[in-house]
Amino acid sequence: MKVLIITYYWPPAGGSGVQRWLKFVKYLREFDIEPIVFTVKNDNYPIQDRSLYKDIPKGIEVLKQSIFEPNSILSLLKRKKVNVSAGFLKPNPTFLERVSQYIRANYFIPDARKYWVKPSTKKIIKYLNKNKVDTIITTGPPHSVHLIGLNLKKKLGVKWVADFRDPWTEIDYFHQLPLTKKSFRKHLNLEKQVIQNADLNIVVGKTMRDSFRKYSSNVEVITNGYDSRNDKSIEVKIDEKFSITHIGLMNSDRNPVMLWEVLQEIGEEREGFFNNLEIKLVGKIAEEIEEMLGKYMQLNVTRVGYLPNSEVFEYQRKSQLLLLAVNNVPSAKGIITGKIFEYLQANRPILAIGPEDGDLAEIINETQAGVIVDFMDKEKMKKEILRMYDDYLKGNLSIESKGIKKFHRKELTKELSNLIKDLS
Repeated sequence: MKVLIITYYWPPAGGSGVQRWLKFVKYLREFDIEPIVFTVKNDNYPIQDRSLYKDIPKGIEVLKQSIFEPNSILSLLKRKKVNVSAGFLKPNPTFLERVSQYIRANYFIPDARKYWVKPSTKKIIKYLNKNKVDTIITTGPPHSVHLIGLNLKKKLGVKWVADFRDPWTEIDYFHQLPLTKKSFRKHLNLEKQVIQNADLNIVVGKTMRDSFRKYSSNVEVITNGYDSRNDKSIEVKIDEKFSITHIGLMNSDRNPVMLWEVLQEIGEEREGFFNNLEIKLVGKIAEEIEEMLGKYMQLNVTRVGYLPNSEVFEYQRKSQLLLLAVNNVPSAKGIITGKIFEYLQANRPILAIGPEDGDLAEIINETQAGVIVDFMDKEKMKKEILRMYDDYLKGNLSIESKGIKKFHRKELTKELSNLIKDLS
């Protein structure tokens, strides 16, 4: 059985967007499915991680199509310090930033990769006329990739699976976009067309599944996960300090203001706390957060910057505490950051900030991997940090996650393969 996977993100792309289908491709052959990958030719990925090439199985056929990206033109505005790469507006945007965001929001629907749709559709049709493929799979964002699947479905009647790594109109920053009413309706219409025409929609969480089922009953959940690591057997010494480590992008919507306040309060109340504390931020940090941290000079903050995926795991394993901050946005209940699964594998206590009745909370509670605190529950935050700090002082701050095997990438690929075979 053969499947054609259409994805914008593929090595050398780094970051979270490439992980899901790179890992599915890694294991699909073990379940008698041969993957073929269709991706961009002249990629312009903002983050690259060439260490991921090692996860691509030998002999995998990879097809590529050139792409025209308007972002390359809009990026000229960066000379005037305009942020055009973010999917949301910055606080207090300049006039040029507002213009840039308005153009992106209303003239490039569903996103700035829309010009890849027609040439990709044409090239794939030529390929399918000469090569037998059982199922087409599209994965977004960018959600313009799903329009390729929609075209192929309408023109050829192929079996089509639409995979949503993130929501479309309910993605965390969508409410911030300066959309006209016409543009908003167009997004809703395209989203509806994709969900209704796909033979199967796959999403990463229950909240997204429930939302999509207003359009179709063909919606299933396959979460993200973690993969085996060769370095897991290597002994790692836990940090001597009370380290709190955050991995990944920390943008303004993910700024744990309450945490900084609580840590400051504890330091003023508990002798020696500031000396023992070390905050590690691995990944890009928004300017607003840097400015805020400047107000808390007594907090010992180590800024590591972006690291290849192969180097991140060491930071996770040796940290006393792993910080996971959900974006404080209307769609927060359905956000399951992919980092949670790597945190589970690291087997260190997790401190999460987000809705206590959300999808992320369910995973943390089910695996007994840590604690989740609501965005505004300062009292609970202080109580939990003091509890974990006291355990640290006693030398017994630890966790034993339960039932995490089902989140292994191979187990998730088995679920995927069963769903694909059921379509035949």
